[in-house]
Amino acid sequence: MRLIACAAALAAFAAMVPLAAAQAQTVYVSNERGNSISVIDGATGKPIATWPVGERPRGITLSKDGRFVLVCVSNDNAVKVIDRQTGKILREIGAGQDPEQFFLSQDGKTVFVANENDAAVSAIDLASGRVAFQVSVGKEPEGIAQSPDGKWLVVTSEEDDAVSWIDLATQAVVSTTETEKRPRHVEFTADGKELWIAAEVGGVVQIADPKTRAITATIHFAIPGVADYKIMPCGIRFTPDGKTAVVALGRADRIAVIDVASRTVKATIPVGKRVWHLALNADGTRAYTANGLSNDVSVVDLVAGQTIATVPAGVAPWGAVVGD
Repeated sequence: MRLIACAAALAAFAAMVPLAAAQAQTVYVSNERGNSISVIDGATGKPIATWPVGERPRGITLSKDGRFVLVCVSNDNAVKVIDRQTGKILREIGAGQDPEQFFLSQDGKTVFVANENDAAVSAIDLASGRVAFQVSVGKEPEGIAQSPDGKWLVVTSEEDDAVSWIDLATQAVVSTTETEKRPRHVEFTADGKELWIAAEVGGVVQIADPKTRAITATIHFAIPGVADYKIMPCGIRFTPDGKTAVVALGRADRIAVIDVASRTVKATIPVGKRVWHLALNADGTRAYTANGLSNDVSVVDLVAGQTIATVPAGVAPWGAVVGD
């Protein structure tokens, strides 16, 4: 009976059937050195559970239907699929050497994984669990994203200070864009007209035009009382209306709130120590930040522009995703 139930769950995952009622406002945080996922009630700011998942979990997302948490477990060289209701690991998919960040394809059928140690990107078919194809990219790939139209797969190279553009029709790198030092994360705007690139050591966010693959703008940060070298952009998320970008600023212990149209930094908000990544709730009014050195999650009211709660997590929180 348990095998039948598990098979049914996996079939639902592969089909990506939408849920009528997913869990409301639940935050999932990968704890890189805690080897776990912290589950937090986003509405109350209270911890719900801790799920052991293996060694060094980092990239984290949800399946398109919202039933499952997917997490890159780097030292296990795997992407693990976890039932949101029970916290049980349902599948363990081989993902190449040292998977760090990944991106679930727009159709939900493929997961694109940045393999840091192999200088490669692996495209894994979720139904079969097999690598569909692999593409060599720059050294130390990390940030990865597919364009909304499905044409481009973009991956950062931390060591080469560049972004590779993979044409998914040909499964080949067709262009490389030079960036400021150590790009860690990339995020397309919902309309696909811009790619935002977080250059951690460069201390800036750069914007590229997917039509030309050229940098068109650079956003700088200045925070009174914070040394420039501590401003280390990493995770980027856009509010659902596309008007605002929220950026994790690393050792600055702040997040930045940016007006997308004008590229203006509207505010920087104090959070926990060494914020890596963040997630937004469904209406874009709250941010949840993974604070790697303070071992907690900051709950930020983006309307009021302040942190309203601090929630304990595991050791070295790295990534976050919200399920509604």
